[in-house]
Amino acid sequence: MPAMPTAAAATQPQILDNIRVLDLTRFLSGPQATLFLAAMGAEVIRIDEPQAGDPAAAAPPFAGPEGVSLARRTPQDIGIAYLKRARAKKAITLNLKSEEGRALFFRLVEQADVLVENFRTGVTARLGIDYAALQARNPRLIYCSITGYGSSGPDSHLKAYDLMVQAATGLMSVTGDADGQPCKTGSPLSDGIAGTFALSGILGALLQRGRTGKGQFIDVSMADCLISLMFDEPLDCYAQLGLPHRQGNRIMRFSPFNSYAVRDGMVAIGAATQKDWIALLEVMGRSDLLANDQYMSTSWRIANNAAIDAVVAQWAAGFSRADVLALLEAKEIPCSAVRTVDDVTAWPHLRERGMLQTLKHPDMPLPNGPLAPEFPLKFSGAQTGYSAPAAAHGQHNKEIYRDVIGLSDDELAQLASRGTI
Repeated sequence: MPAMPTAAAATQPQILDNIRVLDLTRFLSGPQATLFLAAMGAEVIRIDEPQAGDPAAAAPPFAGPEGVSLARRTPQDIGIAYLKRARAKKAITLNLKSEEGRALFFRLVEQADVLVENFRTGVTARLGIDYAALQARNPRLIYCSITGYGSSGPDSHLKAYDLMVQAATGLMSVTGDADGQPCKTGSPLSDGIAGTFALSGILGALLQRGRTGKGQFIDVSMADCLISLMFDEPLDCYAQLGLPHRQGNRIMRFSPFNSYAVRDGMVAIGAATQKDWIALLEVMGRSDLLANDQYMSTSWRIANNAAIDAVVAQWAAGFSRADVLALLEAKEIPCSAVRTVDDVTAWPHLRERGMLQTLKHPDMPLPNGPLAPEFPLKFSGAQTGYSAPAAAHGQHNKEIYRDVIGLSDDELAQLASRGTI
């Protein structure tokens, strides 16, 4: 396998070089999509309100010259979420509620390849910047809309964040222990998944535009994206199979498949094949069960997970985490330490792959700065990554308005005085 380039390998081309993206997104689903586009080399231009700016920049926790805090200690403190999600993007200000602001926006649209927004359904139509209005000005524009429930359907008007989407799609109902309460996942999956699907949709539309010369509208529903992954599992059949919908760490196709206590922590162990199960029995010193038809039946083990877990748990409890992992890895049995966040940040594997980088502030070094994830895809023939920190509010006004649509310094000053930019 060829060596993978790092983000610093500036001699490599960028996949989305010369692609200009207008970013009207907020919170996570949209900024996730445009962050990935920026990592692949697109020129992403964030468009913020002249006064308010991005709400994530003013939301705790903050990072600044005095470190991380829940309350702002200095004027330089900026929300960590904004510092992560706005990396490698340019930032301008524009009042889209004014006629003058919309006229400027239309001029930007004429020079853009992609627009991404995650307004509530109906907002762009009220502002006069929906796909129909923009497509008439730029037929090559790829317009990606990310909403909670999509642009059609009886619930399309509902306001949604990750918690609501996880509740609405049933993900909460299948997350947690069988006798516990419905629970959301530890990270905002519906936001991140929708942003990732948006990226794939935009890349596909760019590919098709290269063949047809035409842009198109991409309707991304957070709920649809989550459902498309959830229902790989036959969740609608669980009741017929006598299985609870909440399986905890288990999965209904394999047994054992769970986490188990060891002397100094927890270990995840899974036997996805009969070969894995036989190897695990040998490691545990339970070769006697090889002659037991019930224990050798995958169906029986799934229906009697508690009995299987008891066998594995009794064995694991007598060892340290390191010893269990060494024994299982030697037999190629799937396993992992159940790492804490501190364990993950110290994991040499992630460090080697450059997946966690110290977060940068636009104005100053951050003492003991928080970590931020790098772009996860690595290409042998392309440069990816985040080449610049998050931009300050309106930092690129002069560059974009002058170089993209040709405004003079005097015109910019007049626009600023009227609150248009």
